[in-house]
Amino acid sequence: MTIEARTLGSSDWELVSKAAPGVFDDPVLEGPTRAFLADPRHHLVVALDGGQVVGAVSAVDYVHPDKPAPELWINEVGVAPSHRGRGIGRLLMEHTIALARHLGCQEAWVVTDASNLGAQRLYESAGGIRCPEPSVQYGFDLGRAS
Repeated sequence: MTIEARTLGSSDWELVSKAAPGVFDDPVLEGPTRAFLADPRHHLVVALDGGQVVGAVSAVDYVHPDKPAPELWINEVGVAPSHRGRGIGRLLMEHTIALARHLGCQEAWVVTDASNLGAQRLYESAGGIRCPEPSVQYGFDLGRAS
C-alpha cells in the first residue's frame, strides 16, 4: 500500500484513536486529543497506511512579542515499529515543514536526546541543520493531571 501524509482536523479523533501501537508514547485519550485537534495552533500530521495512522508529528505554531513571524515547534515524531525504516519519518517531516511554510513560519525547530541517533539522522535527512552550540534541556515535573 501507499503511505499518505496528511494534516488532521478537528473531526479526526476516530483516526487517532485507532493508531498503530508505538506511534504515540502512551495511549491516546479522547478529551485531550479532541482539544488538541480543535486548537488552530496545534497540528497533527500523520502517515496513513490503509487508513490507519502509522506515524505522527505533533507541532505547535506560536507567535512571540519579538518575532516578526510565527515559528513551529515540533514536539514529537513517532512511527510504529512495524513501519520503521521505510522513509515514513522523512515523509512526515517534509509534510510538516511544508505546513510550517504555508502557515508563514520563519523557523521550525525540534529537540532530541543526544543519544537518539536515529532521530538526528531523520532531522538531518529532512534538511535540518544541527545548531552549532549544544542545548541543555530542563524538565519541570508539575505533577500528573488527573
